[in-house]
Amino acid sequence: MATFILLSKLTDEGAQTISEEPERILAVNKELDRMGVHVVSQWAVLGPYDFVNVVEAPDTVTIARVSASLASRGTVRILSLPAVSVEDLIADMKKHEVER
Repeated sequence: MATFILLSKLTDEGAQTISEEPERILAVNKELDRMGVHVVSQWAVLGPYDFVNVVEAPDTVTIARVSASLASRGTVRILSLPAVSVEDLIADMKKHEVER
């Protein structure tokens, strides 16, 4: 499974929804699971985004599909970032040292 960071910003409609029904946040996590994306961790944050999610998915196509599906509801906008663990990066850099 690949790891992705999802930075989510609620629209006015999305903010209204979770204001009236805060448990909707966890319901969306269950929807993601059914769509093939597992939420590893999730934070509500201050600043330009409202939520930061670390998720696992089989590939970028799955993340693109899920992000488009969620955005089509009009309640959230998502910036999706592929993530590589530092350990994996270091191992790959060592493996390819001869290419430098």
